[in-house]
Amino acid sequence: MKKIALLAVIAGSLATSLSAWAGKDDHVIIQEAVNNHVQVAQAIKLADETAVTLTGTLVKQIDAEKFELKDATGTILLEIDDDISRATPIKVGDKVKVVGEVDTHRYKPTDIEVVLLEKIAP
Repeated sequence: MKKIALLAVIAGSLATSLSAWAGKDDHVIIQEAVNNHVQVAQAIKLADETAVTLTGTLVKQIDAEKFELKDATGTILLEIDDDISRATPIKVGDKVKVVGEVDTHRYKPTDIEVVLLEKIAP
């Protein structure tokens, strides 16, 4: 009986830690970002996992899932999963609005994990 109780406690704490590690759901990020439209210079200074909306021009493609976004205040790296870029094909030179989450790192520059992408007509 003690073993079953111990397993239940372990399973419960594992489930809790996994959900915390997984981060926010995309729809939560989108809701939070609606009222947090920022420029690149501001985004770079925000806390990890802050939901943001950015608008700018794609100036460089690093690889299949990484682009540089530029606005009047600077550039920032975007990480765009292939399922998002397949739904909205993009290329260097496109003006876009992105919704995502600030991703800070210890030894590399801050980037944005994109959850929603919209092309803006030129």
